[in-house]
Amino acid sequence: MTRLPRTIRLDPSDKVVFAQAAEPGEWAVPGTFLFWGRAPESLSRKEAIAFRSGFLGVDSFGHSTLVAVQEARPEERAALVERLAAQLVAHLGAPSLAAAWPAAEEEVALAESLCRDHALNTLLALHRRHEDGAIREQFRSLRPRDETAFSASHLQGHDRAFQFFEEEVEDHVDLFDLRGQD
Repeated sequence: MTRLPRTIRLDPSDKVVFAQAAEPGEWAVPGTFLFWGRAPESLSRKEAIAFRSGFLGVDSFGHSTLVAVQEARPEERAALVERLAAQLVAHLGAPSLAAAWPAAEEEVALAESLCRDHALNTLLALHRRHEDGAIREQFRSLRPRDETAFSASHLQGHDRAFQFFEEEVEDHVDLFDLRGQD
């Protein structure tokens, strides 16, 4: 068995900040290749956010802010390489699966190396930046606690980044009435 990153969604923010959010539970890779040769000023706002902090979910070709270290069987790893190669053909114009396979293998090997020394369920985040004409990446890990502030077992020891509350507001404010008031 090896360890690979899987997308995780602790709150709904990925659906808002990325043009396409990865689905929870997808195998993921860093995906920095999507930004090679692209000037920072050419990126849309959502592309810039994906550049800064998005792992690439291989099935959806969407982004995820966090990934969790998970075990993968050899056949799952092989299927991940095959799927990524197919996505490189479909989305980036690679001429064939055979031509895309080495690049897919290299990207999956990088993802594997990121997870190798981490405990299962460790969360990984990344930060990319342009520096002197090159792309620099930093990875950080967040380890789960035994209990979360919200005591939700589905969070697997991780708290939510945000908590949403519904409130009833009794006051009524008429914005048109406020025009021109200092």
